[in-house]
Parts: sequence; C-alpha cells; structure tokens
Amino acid sequence: MDGARPVNPGSSPRTRVRRYPELAVKDPEALYRILDAGLMAHVAVTDETGQPYAVPVAYARHDDTVLFHGSTASRLFRLCAAGSPVCFTVTLLDGLVLARSAFESSMNYRSVMVLGHCGVLHGAAKQAALEQISEHLMPGRWKEVRQPSAQELRATAVLELPLAECSAKVSEGGPDDNESDLGLPVWAGHVPLTESWSEPVPADGLPAEFSTVPDYIRSWRR
Repeated sequence: MDGARPVNPGSSPRTRVRRYPELAVKDPEALYRILDAGLMAHVAVTDETGQPYAVPVAYARHDDTVLFHGSTASRLFRLCAAGSPVCFTVTLLDGLVLARSAFESSMNYRSVMVLGHCGVLHGAAKQAALEQISEHLMPGRWKEVRQPSAQELRATAVLELPLAECSAKVSEGGPDDNESDLGLPVWAGHVPLTESWSEPVPADGLPAEFSTVPDYIRSWRR
C-alpha cells in the first residue's frame, strides 16, 4: 500500500506493550518469524451499530504486509474493504506454565497484533496474493491445483494490511513464583507444546492413480 511506514513494533501509543513490557518484541525480524510460523489469524472489526466481530482467516506475510482473503458476500470483509479500522492478531501457543500458585500460572506464547486499514487487491496482485496464501499453507500445492475461475475470483475478496502499526510479545520459560510460595509442596515447571501433521487422509472417491500422497505434502514441516 502506498505510504506504508517502516515496521517498528510497539512504536505507537496504541501498540506500546504496557502489561509486562519486558515481553515486548522490538525486532521486526522476530515479528516476521512469528507471522511466518502461523497459519491462522483472527481479524476483528466493528460494524455500524458498534457491534464487534472477529473471524479466523488463513493468511500469509508478504514483505511488510499481511494478506488474507474471504467471501465478497461477507459482512466483515465488506467492512474491511470499505476502510473500517481492523485489528489482526496471530497467537502461537508454545506451552503451559505451571506455577506453585494459580495466580502465577500462565502460558508460553508468541503473539502479534496489527492495527490499521486494509487495501483491496485486484488483477495480477490479487492472483499473486492468493498463490502466496496457498503456498504459505502448503508449499507446492498451487502449481498442482486448478486455478481460480473468473467467477471464483469475483466471489473472493483479497485484502492486504500493512505492518506499520503493530506489536509483538513472546513469553517463554518457567514460572516466576513468589518467594513465599517456593516451599509449597507443589510441582512447578512448564510443559512445552509441540505440533505435527498427522497421516494424510485421502478424499472419498479419489482414483487409484492419485492415491499416492505427494512428496511436498509428506515433507511439509513448520
């Protein structure tokens, strides 16, 4: 989008991390890594009545923007396309932090929040963004599947949101118990969370000649 500002996490009054500021991420490259590791975001917008809505979306990062798409018939996407202010968030859960007290127990996570206004993509830029989102979700897939038809493209809104106003936080490690709780007879520590893809499940009616799972699917790791 024209006039986009440099990516500087937490640099605006709205994005400065006030609660546990030591968790704030200042390095744009670290923010990029969080976005690149995620697959799903949530986009929130408020309608004309003041009612807020939030929906999950698939997305991809392209340089200093995030790209996402949805139906042109969607109320939320019509609001985004019309210039309503949006809040875009990505959260990656990395584990549970089990303190000796309920109050100090928490989670390990990496998160990004982006505020701003969306731009609507058209033509070649729209097609390229759809390819980029597809390749972010499953590298190698775009060149194998049927490309969107003209009707499908008309039914799909593709939006971009600059990372000009954003923040990121990372929480990691074990619990920070109160000194007075250290002697309690309670196990404390953290439980890391890992993720992996399961065995691919073929679609019903898949012809025998297409039953072999492609290498790009079996080899995909995040």
